[in-house]
Amino acid sequence: MMAREARLTFLLSFLVFLTLSDVCDCHPRPARCVNATCVTTEASNDTARKAPDAAAEVAGYADVAKQIIDLAVFGAAQNRSYRRLADFTDTIGNRVSGSQNLDLAIKYMFRAMTQDGLDVHLEPAKIPHWVRGKESAEMIVPRAKSLAILGLGSSVGTPPGGIEAEVLVVQSFEELKRRAGEAPGRIVVFNQPFVSYGETVAYRAFGASEAAKVGAVATLIRSITPFSINSPHTGWQDYQAGVRRIPTACITVEDAELMWRMAQRGQKVVVRLTMGAETLPDADSFNTVAEIRGWQHPEQVVLLSGHLDSWDVGQGAMDDGGGAMISWEALSLIKDLGLRPRRTLRAVLWTAEEQGGVGAQQYYDQHKVNMSNFDLVMESDLGTFTPVGLQFTGSDAARKVMEEVVKLLAPINTTKLEAHGEGTDISPWMQAGVPGSSLHVADSRYFWFHHSEGDTMAVQDPRDMNLCSALWAVVSYVVADLQDMLPR
Repeated sequence: MMAREARLTFLLSFLVFLTLSDVCDCHPRPARCVNATCVTTEASNDTARKAPDAAAEVAGYADVAKQIIDLAVFGAAQNRSYRRLADFTDTIGNRVSGSQNLDLAIKYMFRAMTQDGLDVHLEPAKIPHWVRGKESAEMIVPRAKSLAILGLGSSVGTPPGGIEAEVLVVQSFEELKRRAGEAPGRIVVFNQPFVSYGETVAYRAFGASEAAKVGAVATLIRSITPFSINSPHTGWQDYQAGVRRIPTACITVEDAELMWRMAQRGQKVVVRLTMGAETLPDADSFNTVAEIRGWQHPEQVVLLSGHLDSWDVGQGAMDDGGGAMISWEALSLIKDLGLRPRRTLRAVLWTAEEQGGVGAQQYYDQHKVNMSNFDLVMESDLGTFTPVGLQFTGSDAARKVMEEVVKLLAPINTTKLEAHGEGTDISPWMQAGVPGSSLHVADSRYFWFHHSEGDTMAVQDPRDMNLCSALWAVVSYVVADLQDMLPR
């Protein structure tokens, strides 16, 4: 950790760089209709009354939910989140942890959300800084062929002249163990079939160390995707303590299967691998925070989020530019309607999620002392395709409330409340007992483009983003405005 004085100096210099606009904290206290009677949501209206039945209270938000949906899907805000994402990704590009592009992205979002009239601030974090460098791979024997590769995050590089070695192709960790005697001095190629991301990603995460244990000099891992057009997919990998670190990269599904077929025929396969990857000292960064402060309980928070960083390929539009934009858009929709909930709505755009939720973990460490004031934490990080429901983790009593909340989404046909909220960035909160929600979308294509050059604006659809924004805004606003926090 850097010294406090150095951190403050860096933060001040960063803020001086920005052109700040005046931000008004004077949000109007809105009128909303409850049981066909419009009332102003002043503290005096509700604090003295007994908490109503949850179903009846939530049902009273039907009109305001429809206003949010109409504005997002059919009104003046139609396609706004898509346009914002396009401008952001076209201007900045990809945003890997520690890069200048990520710094520019944070500055961009600070300005944009400030100009939108939100209360915006930055919270410092230290993040990994891995640099890919130049990389290449080619098959030399039994014929010459260029291999498309993407080095994996945290990988070491090869010697300057590269590594040239015969390959050992295996389809599982178990096969590697059975054939351990063949591994010394070879490049291990993992040609594991795609089962699911959660299961298959273990090869990307741990393949290098498992191969190093049996004497391999490098690993090439079949990309973690169910579909390929000769596209390699990158991602983070973890070296095991006490195990020799060897270079590791992902190759395409097509090339992994090609080398497997050659090996099955008994052909010798030789590959030359060159990687200039290196890990630099941790970099200074920020989580970007925008708020609409609550009128009655500003210390209590409904947090909605996506991550601002991406990998260093494509545009990071799907992963996770879309999640970041709908979190901003949700606040914009609520602000545009003149709504101000009882509790604070806080959108957090995380830094360094791709390296294991690094920015989010530091945010948790800084704010967990106030854990009792966090009402609900939300994360969108599996794309912003057509929404199909909301995933939720919380107590049975909280689930009953959330079941009523999602009924308000009937106009966009997303009333399904599913089990198991998920998200790298919100997982510490959920593990500590804070209710958590994640956006469930029609994500069958997500891993086609994930962590690849294919993650661009071409993947995004403006109507899908309208619907995701509407869902995100309705859920966050209603939960933040209910008389009581969600039961733990």
